[in-house]
Amino acid sequence: MERTVYGVLSRVAAIVLVVVGVVAIIGGTYANGYVKNQLSSERITMPAGAALDALKNDGAKAALSKYAGTPLDSGPKAQAFANHYILVHMNASSNGKTYNEISGQYTQLSATDKASPDGVALGNLRQTLFMGDTLRGMLLTAYAWWLVGTIALWAGIALVVVGVVLAILGWGPLRSGKSTGAHSTEGPAAKAA
Repeated sequence: MERTVYGVLSRVAAIVLVVVGVVAIIGGTYANGYVKNQLSSERITMPAGAALDALKNDGAKAALSKYAGTPLDSGPKAQAFANHYILVHMNASSNGKTYNEISGQYTQLSATDKASPDGVALGNLRQTLFMGDTLRGMLLTAYAWWLVGTIALWAGIALVVVGVVLAILGWGPLRSGKSTGAHSTEGPAAKAA
């Protein structure tokens, strides 16, 4: 009796896991493809040559060099470009200050100070940092969705594998068979007659 229950549960779980796994694989593949298509449509090329050489940050150079000259078309490339190229340039232009800090300084200026050469330069820096933060946010969002898609893809594969193993067990060793000699309810006298 227990074997029958385990067999049925194994078969039901197998079906559910395989279906959920296939849906996760489809979702993960779709997410990764969508991120690739959207990033590719922007036609951004990863920095190479002089653009890489100009970076003073060795960690940034190392993170970007493996993608040098290739199209920005995946989550890891988007993350590298956002964190090791855009952010490095933003920090260099603002001496490590954030958009919020620069914007705070700019908004405290009087109208006369904003019109001065230093005020205009600060306003331009504020605009540059705003655009950099916006682009970084978009690229890091693309990376996050690529990562979600990748996790879904691998989780889906794992679910399908577990589902197949349960199916093999449920339709194999755990499946209850018809009454055979070993499991017959008839006694020896009934078989002899």
